[in-house]
Amino acid sequence: MDAEKDQWYRRRWWALVFLGISLLVISLDTTVVNLALPSISRKLNASSSELQWVVDAYILVFASTLLTLGSIGDRIGRKKTLQIGLVGFFIFSLGGALANSSEMLISMRALMGLAGSAMMPATLSIITATFREPRERAQAIALWAAVFALGSGIGPLVGGYLLEHFEWHSVFLINLPVLAIGLGGGYFFIQDSRDEHPRQVDLVGSLLSIVGLFALVYGIIEAGQTSWTEPKVLYAFGAAAAVLGAFAVSEWRSSHPMLPLAFFRNMSFTGANMALTLVSFAMFGVMFFVSQYFQSVQEYTPLQAGVRLLPMAGMSFLAAVLSARIALRFGTKVTVALGIMIAAGGLFYLFGIAEVETSYGMVVIGMCGTSLGMGLTMSPATNSVMGSLPVDKAGIGSAMNDTTRMLGGALGIAVLGTIMNGIYIDRIDAGLGALPQPILEAARSSIQGAHIIAGKLASGEIPGVDPSLAGTIVATSNQAFVSGMTRAMMVGGIIMAVTSVLAFIIVPARVQAARQDAPAVVHRGQPAPEKVPADRDP
Repeated sequence: MDAEKDQWYRRRWWALVFLGISLLVISLDTTVVNLALPSISRKLNASSSELQWVVDAYILVFASTLLTLGSIGDRIGRKKTLQIGLVGFFIFSLGGALANSSEMLISMRALMGLAGSAMMPATLSIITATFREPRERAQAIALWAAVFALGSGIGPLVGGYLLEHFEWHSVFLINLPVLAIGLGGGYFFIQDSRDEHPRQVDLVGSLLSIVGLFALVYGIIEAGQTSWTEPKVLYAFGAAAAVLGAFAVSEWRSSHPMLPLAFFRNMSFTGANMALTLVSFAMFGVMFFVSQYFQSVQEYTPLQAGVRLLPMAGMSFLAAVLSARIALRFGTKVTVALGIMIAAGGLFYLFGIAEVETSYGMVVIGMCGTSLGMGLTMSPATNSVMGSLPVDKAGIGSAMNDTTRMLGGALGIAVLGTIMNGIYIDRIDAGLGALPQPILEAARSSIQGAHIIAGKLASGEIPGVDPSLAGTIVATSNQAFVSGMTRAMMVGGIIMAVTSVLAFIIVPARVQAARQDAPAVVHRGQPAPEKVPADRDP
């Protein structure tokens, strides 16, 4: 047995390679698919609502099932859960590529979300179980975070290249060889691990968490697309509050909770999750705006825009790799707080300099500053979450880490998008209010809608309206978008700055690790587990 353990130990860095390959598919997928939406619309005759569901079906299923599948991974084995997810993602990616209707594509995207929610927490929990030495674990998690940042950053470049040379099916087919490598390599190099003392399955907690998170994410997405006061949005938030409240009560009373609420007493867990949520809030919002800024305002092709986003990926990757050493030297508290403040500075810089004609050289400085700060933050915050839990609960801890990222990202796009859209519409109304109502409504819908209607005007497709107004519509919509974008970035920067201060106050200087011999679950009337001195690890 000792020889077998030694063999797996020697393979641990190879295991990390194939875990990174598995993670890369997830981080690439969303960005690549977003770029393919116009082509999908043309080929499948999909409506704007159906296109939105191509994106949202994945996000909804992914976010709402993370906790449950992370818990299942702890129970049945994390390697097994990862490989099931890889096989599922392969099958459903192939199904997406072969889809001949928008309904089929939406179904495949939802199933890809289910497979992804099995894969992502498994990758991080396997790292935690494989790398037991604190310094090695911190470095491995830093590389995990770097791969995720790299995948998100190169997604637009990969998507732009594929769409310039191939049909939209290619954005799904590209997943297949990567998944095959991750599956084959992982089979030979990844050691399985699980909770050695699994408790009874928490069916009630699983069901409540899925329903509650689904309602919450659905409400956030719909609020970003319509209004925060829409009845269906309010109903979704009300249902989420009721069901997640019932989930908390159920977990508190259960003798075998899926997510022990005692974890939240440890500020290494709670404070770091808070930081991850709010950093994701700003990061997803920035990526949402910058991509549109390059393509719609500055009129770069998807591939050209992808190339211009590469410095963000490179800076985030480099910062994530170095973050473990910085955290070892200065502590988790200082590293996380400093990273968030640097990211806030990048957003404030972009708020101050971004205009319609601002040069790329000026914009890239703010982009790199923001991505530097985010890369510096993500890894030590993730290490704080995972290091604060018993290894037996690594799956549920990883799922909680991933859930906070997803919720923060969805909320960032919805909230910052609402701010941007409000200012955009005000500027359109002020500048183009005298135009005929159908043209005005098209311009108000989005900057892309404004450019489309301007193109129709310029080509003479709209009789009775002066074609020379096309230039005015484009110029006004570009300026309106930039005004909304910069105001949203200012709000994001303020939120990040406040988060930096809160992280400095709340997050412990060093990871407060859970003792492996202490009870992982504390119920009412039971003594709390013995605390471990805060000087363990970073």
